[in-house]
Amino acid sequence: MPLKSYKPTSPGRRFLKTLDYSNLTKKKPEKALTAILNKRAGRSKVTGQITIRFRGGGFKRKYRLVDFEYRKPDIISEVKAIEYDPNRSAFIALVLDSDGEKRYVLACENLKVGDKILFSKNKIEIKNGNSMPLKYIPTGTFVYNIELQPGQGGKLVRAAGSYAQLLAQDGKYSLLKFPSGEIRKILSECQGTIGQVSNIDRENIVLGKAGARRWRGRKPKVRGKAMNPKDHPHGGGEGRSPIGLVKPKTKWGKSALGVKTRRPKKMSDRLIVKRRT
Repeated sequence: MPLKSYKPTSPGRRFLKTLDYSNLTKKKPEKALTAILNKRAGRSKVTGQITIRFRGGGFKRKYRLVDFEYRKPDIISEVKAIEYDPNRSAFIALVLDSDGEKRYVLACENLKVGDKILFSKNKIEIKNGNSMPLKYIPTGTFVYNIELQPGQGGKLVRAAGSYAQLLAQDGKYSLLKFPSGEIRKILSECQGTIGQVSNIDRENIVLGKAGARRWRGRKPKVRGKAMNPKDHPHGGGEGRSPIGLVKPKTKWGKSALGVKTRRPKKMSDRLIVKRRT
């Protein structure tokens, strides 16, 4: 999708680059496939305490009920619309099943209105948007919306422009290279959708001004060394002073640079052939 530039009529529009949404075919979502999305502003649902800082505000959104679960196999679906989804970076496709039901699915790149796609548990045509178990997909193919466990629904590779490459079949496992560079084994019975996730130009957008982030529910991030000592380990000092530590720390005093966050001795470690780069 091409990017739109603007005349520099203000500082906020000088470097602004947005996506041209004129190619999308529907402006309003399907009412029956939306749900109310309550905002939490980075607070815990249980305690109400802030668990993610610098969140809050932003436009009100409705959640689109996207089918990640491949719950209707062997039913041909026709693409009726390609739509914007404010809750994710990729576009979604409104499909009409041959039995008359409408659903939202994650749209792949180059998917168009009128295209027919198929979800199946058996070997089917290798075509963008079609979904089948990984054991039936040829090596070298790009896939997205991949299950971690059979029947669980797609969990991996769902962001705009992303894809995983199927490298090989190894017994009951398929070997996949993910966008992070990690090479990992996934059960061959797991479903994957052929192609690349839509909206590949999203990484090139420029918001142009701080207010555009506020619209998206992101508040300004405050530097630790701009705080007082009681609020952050980096705080204090006269003027613009350095952090005064051997290595940076989080607000709670834990190391913040180059620290591995993955839990040691995790069960799925045995399935990772090569760590992410």
